[in-house]
Amino acid sequence: MALSSRRTLLRTFLAGATVLWTALGSAQAQQAPFIVMASTTSTEQSGLFGHLLPAFTKETGIEVRVVAQGTGQALDMARRGDADIVFVHDQPAEEKFVAEGFGIKRQAVMYNDFVLVGLKADPAGVRGKDVAAAMGKLATAGAPFISRGDKSGTHSAELRFWKQAGEDMAASKPAGYKECGCGMGPALNIAASSGAYVLADRGTWLSFKNRGDLSILVEGDKKLFNQYGVIVVNPAKHAHVKVKEAQRFADWVVSPAGQSTIAAYKINGEQLFFPNAGAQ
Repeated sequence: MALSSRRTLLRTFLAGATVLWTALGSAQAQQAPFIVMASTTSTEQSGLFGHLLPAFTKETGIEVRVVAQGTGQALDMARRGDADIVFVHDQPAEEKFVAEGFGIKRQAVMYNDFVLVGLKADPAGVRGKDVAAAMGKLATAGAPFISRGDKSGTHSAELRFWKQAGEDMAASKPAGYKECGCGMGPALNIAASSGAYVLADRGTWLSFKNRGDLSILVEGDKKLFNQYGVIVVNPAKHAHVKVKEAQRFADWVVSPAGQSTIAAYKINGEQLFFPNAGAQ
């Protein structure tokens, strides 16, 4: 073989090897470990995950890809096997999810509270600490109220409060009641633009910028307590679940490192979530 031909062959071989090496490197990068987390809009829109998840990834090398939606939708996503782990805030629904065999174990992670928000002038006169009494006044007045209407943890809590006020929302809804079928941030935006009342989690409220004339009117009622839990999806239901990586997140978020990271997240010096791993 002529020298020029050998040189051409060598160049072709080296070029091919470079392409193959690059492709292998790219494939390895694409195979970096990750998990899919079905979670709530409150954890996402409050900014908590932007603070919490990078700390977990830095420690473990595992990326967390979040799908934020209402708690009911998040649990349904996990039931279908489209998530490896759920991080939500509707304890009865979470316990049912585990009892049905879709989750391995529910672990308490943190809490904050719900607040009833409305115009500072409070035309329906709900201001105080009794959320059930406030909902009753809203119904009597036919005051404008924006409901998430999305089977989220916040929506479930809202329905409980209406029921405690003697309102059967399945039978009939108050005159000013409107469902947006949306996340917490959009619901707050609608309330701000229309002068309506709305139930919100405190974390999203504290991070919400477009408040307009809205203000917290009802807070401090023990019934407004808002607990969050984490559950790894059961591989017995969906064999493809990345249970090892998902369990590492569940273990980390209830560990001293995860709990202190949650406690450190603040807006304007105010803590949004309070770690309570080990609670029921």
